[in-house]
Amino acid sequence: MRPFASRLLLPALLLFSTCVPALAGDSSLGPANAEIFGFWTLVPPLVAISLAFLTKNVILSLFIGVFSGTFMLEAKGFDLYNGFVQGFLRLTGEILSSLADPWNAGIVLQCLAIGGLIALVSRMGGAKAIAEALARRARTPRSAQFVTWVLGLLIFFDDYANSLTVGPIMRPVTDKMRVSREKLAFIIDATAAPIAGIALISTWVAYEIGLIRDGFQNIGIQTNAYGIFVETIPYRFYNILILVFILATIFLLREFGPMHKAEHRARTTGKLLADDAKPMIADEATGLEPEADVRLSVWNAVVPICTLIAAAFLGFYFNGYNALMAGGDAGMVALLNDSPLSFTAIREAFGASDASVVLFQAALIAGLVAMFMAVARRILTLEKALNVWVQGVKSLNITAVILLLAWSLSGVIKELGTATYLVAVLSDAIPSWLLPSIIFILGSLISFATGTSYGTMGILMPLAIPLAFAVDPAHGYVVLNVGAVLTGAIFGDHCSPISDTTILSSMGSACDHIDHTKTQLIYAVSVALISILFGYIPAGLGLPVLLVLPMGILAVFAVVRVFGKRV
Repeated sequence: MRPFASRLLLPALLLFSTCVPALAGDSSLGPANAEIFGFWTLVPPLVAISLAFLTKNVILSLFIGVFSGTFMLEAKGFDLYNGFVQGFLRLTGEILSSLADPWNAGIVLQCLAIGGLIALVSRMGGAKAIAEALARRARTPRSAQFVTWVLGLLIFFDDYANSLTVGPIMRPVTDKMRVSREKLAFIIDATAAPIAGIALISTWVAYEIGLIRDGFQNIGIQTNAYGIFVETIPYRFYNILILVFILATIFLLREFGPMHKAEHRARTTGKLLADDAKPMIADEATGLEPEADVRLSVWNAVVPICTLIAAAFLGFYFNGYNALMAGGDAGMVALLNDSPLSFTAIREAFGASDASVVLFQAALIAGLVAMFMAVARRILTLEKALNVWVQGVKSLNITAVILLLAWSLSGVIKELGTATYLVAVLSDAIPSWLLPSIIFILGSLISFATGTSYGTMGILMPLAIPLAFAVDPAHGYVVLNVGAVLTGAIFGDHCSPISDTTILSSMGSACDHIDHTKTQLIYAVSVALISILFGYIPAGLGLPVLLVLPMGILAVFAVVRVFGKRV
């Protein structure tokens, strides 16, 4: 499939260069380029999406997507040599410009610093200690599953850490209670990306707020991206409802589809795996397990994570406070002087803060605290602690690469005027109430095919925000569509067999990967349908989220009660 895609792409680019006039320029020329290029402004995102389906490689897809855009801007009609050479040089310039932006640099550094922190906490045995403490409370199939769910929520800061920590710790407990490996894998997977994607502080937050900020800048709005991210949380229907779905199956003790067959087998015969299963094992895959002689303590996780949270919230306040005091708004200065700790003052300070800087600083401080604890408790030498931190940083290098390419693609399609063209064509064609559902479905398809949420978010966000703003400029409506992008990307990734978290969940639970995918798929699709029918469509019609969310929760319990059979 990959050579075939390459043979198709080159002739398409050559044909394109002879069919359209060239107009290179910066982002201010976007509207003019949209008029000249017309439909061809869709080439970069379509190339990125199509290659993502064909190659299953998001980095290659994003790279070629960016290059197709820079080729268009530099080809100047029939000058193919200039298109390829200058297009490549322009691509490297886009990447350098993305990294040179102080906000983007802060986002990348925050991701890498959190990776180092997670590695230290894991190597110190902190996450394992919390898991074992909770595991002692599991005495029945119901309580074993519930403890697994709770543990998945507690390890909210990273989906990889979740998948590789919860499974190995809870597996002996759920095995003893005759809970199938397929159900264990499902609980692990459904509390990995879905919770990390909506946690106030996690390895996902920096990436998501970076895309949000860039998308709003594309429509000429300067806003607090972290504040928008928080506003999207109630609209992340799939993330929330999949967590509720797990609870419904646990407390009602009902399953349906292939999962019921797996659970019935485990309870009645004691066979935790199917007879022909080939379980994946994760214990050698992490590389960050604590040494055998390390005395496990929950404080090795609690102190660094609490430091991260406290430093972030204090940083949001003081960073925003200083920005407002220097801003010259007399009313705001008076508010901060008279009532610095009032709810209004705190809200305004958080809104004015630079999240990229604050989150990087908080992650760095928490990493230093974790390093100090590891050395002071003689768990690691200083040299080993530094090496572990660097190992954690390396584990998120791929995130940094995807970030830079996603930002570069965003810059190129802004120069081409892709969003301007889409807005002109679709703003009157799509009913406003249906757009969030369409965005959710499109994000789901892309992430299912590619196995990555990050790449899907990077492709869709620059298009979704301008389109939603043109359809309905109301702030709440745009936020709803932002939530649809982020949630659709997570749903597709959650049930994709080539997703890293799906694979890691199979490894962490020592489950057959195909069996995990098959049993999870019908559950994920069921919750996705509920998210559309009882979430995005009602919200798109203008129903308040305080009414929509309870409707979705009731629908989840109804589906489990009606279609589920007792185990």
